[in-house]
Amino acid sequence: MADTALMHTYGRLPIAFASGKGAWLTDTEGKTYLDALSGIAVCGLGHSHPAVTHAICEQAGQLIHTSNLYQIPIQEAAAQKLTQLSGMERVFFCNSGAEANEGAIKLARLHGHNRGIDKPQILVMENAFHGRTLATLTATGNRKVQAGFEPLVSGFIRCAYDDLEAARSILESRQDIAAILVEPIQGEGGLKAASNEFLQGLRQLCDDKDMLLMFDEVQTGNGRTGHYFAFQRFNWKPDVVSTAKGLGNGFPIGAVMAQGKAAELFQPGHHGSTYGGTPLGCATVLAVLNTLEQDNLCQAAEKLGQRIREGFQEHLGNREELLAIRGRGLMIGLELDRPCGELVKLALDAGLLINVTAGSVIRLLPPLIFSDQEADQLVERLSQLVIHWLETTKIP
Repeated sequence: MADTALMHTYGRLPIAFASGKGAWLTDTEGKTYLDALSGIAVCGLGHSHPAVTHAICEQAGQLIHTSNLYQIPIQEAAAQKLTQLSGMERVFFCNSGAEANEGAIKLARLHGHNRGIDKPQILVMENAFHGRTLATLTATGNRKVQAGFEPLVSGFIRCAYDDLEAARSILESRQDIAAILVEPIQGEGGLKAASNEFLQGLRQLCDDKDMLLMFDEVQTGNGRTGHYFAFQRFNWKPDVVSTAKGLGNGFPIGAVMAQGKAAELFQPGHHGSTYGGTPLGCATVLAVLNTLEQDNLCQAAEKLGQRIREGFQEHLGNREELLAIRGRGLMIGLELDRPCGELVKLALDAGLLINVTAGSVIRLLPPLIFSDQEADQLVERLSQLVIHWLETTKIP
């Protein structure tokens, strides 16, 4: 299919999908694929989930959009459910992860101005990814995606990821930092998880210096890591959390959530979104949240992730080319000692959807409804593919 009318923003693979069911996709030629990517951590309930399909169809037949000029009861219900599951206090619905992070950035700046800081700064991390709007692009720690879009937005200071002393040193030398924005696990940065000590240390630093601790859980949220949000393995909460991706199971919706001193920062006129929290979007969110809760899919993700990592350890653990198997829940990375982007196309030919990030990390984000049999199939298929590729490929 020609795409000459589309801007050339994607290096698309030569395939189009016609339908999907559960963890499987079928292309326009009738070939089936095991989806170990979930639309990049979006379709946590898999494809064509009946609860999501029913919610969208039923709500679309009643009311799609009215505008936030009016009360939207189903939006309030979705926010209430999200606060119940997360422990946060207030929710603002938007349309994407980047928009959710934009909302977090605005909260940080508002908090800084309220503290009397003329030009509030936000501490962000090396190798982070927060989106492609100008502000989130600047917060992102990847020079490759920033190039060509200068001048970037001011107000960000970069720190080494998972290095508490580096963060402490920066904070002790400046009085203009209003917040810290961090991913508990860096997805685009190679599936690297921050240590408990680092995240807990950031929480203490923010408490000591009246800063907001803001977690980007766009990829780690909605059950992906074995808790509804990755921060929930601690006995404390961030002040702000951004989420999207799995929140709508493919329907474009995101949210920025706040608690404590951040919860009442936004007042009328401070922020808004034409499409944020439509009846259609919020009906979808409720269907997703209720299904995740009723089917205990957070716990399932933790067990399945352990099964998959152990399977790779059994099949690939003796390969010296494998540097690490890491991740949490169904957010899994296999780091090789060489660039491995070509594995994406080889896996596609073998009927398997995967991704490679940070050049040499195979990224796996299976749907939370994966069965044990599908998990084992993923391990066996991908292990065989990796072994064959390693044995026929030389390090560049």
